[in-house]
Amino acid sequence: MLARHHDPIVAIATAPGRGAVGIVRVSGKGIGPLVELLCGKALRPREASYLPFRAADGQAIDQGLALYFPAPHSYTGEDVLELQAHGGPVVLQLLLARCLEAAQAQGAGGSAVLPGLRLAEPGEFTERAFLNDKIDLAQAEAIADLIDASTEAAARSASRSLTGAFSHEIHGLRDALVHLRMLVEATLDFPEEEIDFLQKADAWGQLARLRQMLAQVMQRTRQGALLREGIKVVIAGQPNAGKSSLLNALAGAELAIVTPIAGTTRDKVQQTIQIEGVPLHVIDTAGLRESSDEVERIGIARAWEEIAGADAVLFLHDLTRQDAPDYVAGDADIASVLGQKLPKNVPVIDVWNKADAAAAAGHAAPEAGLRLSAKTGDGLDALRQRLLAVAGWQSAAEGTYIARARHVQALQKVDAHFDMADAQLNTDSPALDLLAEELRLAQQALSAITGEFTSDDLLGVIFSSFCIGK
Repeated sequence: MLARHHDPIVAIATAPGRGAVGIVRVSGKGIGPLVELLCGKALRPREASYLPFRAADGQAIDQGLALYFPAPHSYTGEDVLELQAHGGPVVLQLLLARCLEAAQAQGAGGSAVLPGLRLAEPGEFTERAFLNDKIDLAQAEAIADLIDASTEAAARSASRSLTGAFSHEIHGLRDALVHLRMLVEATLDFPEEEIDFLQKADAWGQLARLRQMLAQVMQRTRQGALLREGIKVVIAGQPNAGKSSLLNALAGAELAIVTPIAGTTRDKVQQTIQIEGVPLHVIDTAGLRESSDEVERIGIARAWEEIAGADAVLFLHDLTRQDAPDYVAGDADIASVLGQKLPKNVPVIDVWNKADAAAAAGHAAPEAGLRLSAKTGDGLDALRQRLLAVAGWQSAAEGTYIARARHVQALQKVDAHFDMADAQLNTDSPALDLLAEELRLAQQALSAITGEFTSDDLLGVIFSSFCIGK
């Protein structure tokens, strides 16, 4: 544990701005004397006391509730004091300053009441909870994900992770892996009987069951990561195909300007929508064509940049112009460039817009692609379902827990090590030392998820994304 983890810390724990209630939180070892100085008396553990919070000259800064949580029965596992005052920024800043000032006041022995008290860094309270074994790393991340949840489904999934559902599955997988590791490493001591020993212990069956467990965890983890991260969907196509109208229709609001003038959209317009709780970051882009207008050319260049980073592309076509040679040639050029710029795993969904106008004019719809009208909304539900399908979402996902990209990557590493272990087991002469090493590396990758094996650098990245006071 780094030296800074032993310092007492203080911060405003509520969001910036005005509100009915604001909280100042102190955490550290032996904060009892500071509690008495701030509150005028000792507090009974876990019992709210209504009292004045006084400045150094005895005048009341505010009146509110004070709660004291002695270690280890607190959020951080240390002594914790929470001062709940009125939620004005000035009041909370005064209380924060008073905590820092009181900590330096002279105590009974002539030393400071709480030496070393400092402002907390982002996420430091939750980091202390992790370091003091109150929660594991996956649960700590779930706290931030619950705060940041943009959909109800994401919030529910984050709550399941916070209660330990994800960690429980990881621990179950790890325990089964440890059992297999013990078997293999014990076999290393009896090289003349190793194959018979492994066969009797059903090492092959144990690894197969481990792989089955891993596949189930990976599926739920991908769903959880999708709930947290969502996917980036870019609407692309020629000018006046109805890209801005489609964005507005999906968002249910007039976000982008729509006119009959080609080249109206000069820059990207982005909106996050949710479909069945899955966040989709939809981006409307400038119409793709050759242009002599410098501003439009910049917009088109930005459109291609967005397309290159997309998780899915909606290639919008105009049904009313499907027989126009110039328009058909333009779509063919765009399709060719999309094929060059996009990785093979990025889906391109062909969407034929203006179905209402095409039907009135007697135009036949092509068999391939989705047919819709951004103006009337006809066909939008089918598009939404297609987007969920390409995202990999499964509707019956009530047991999904929130997850992050790093969790998915860690499980992919485990899967790769299981591949290597399986290859060793299924050779005529298994190299048990290599098999044991692959299993050890698989366990190490699993342990990184819950923080049992985690570098300080990773901890710094994770907790720095939290808000101050949490």
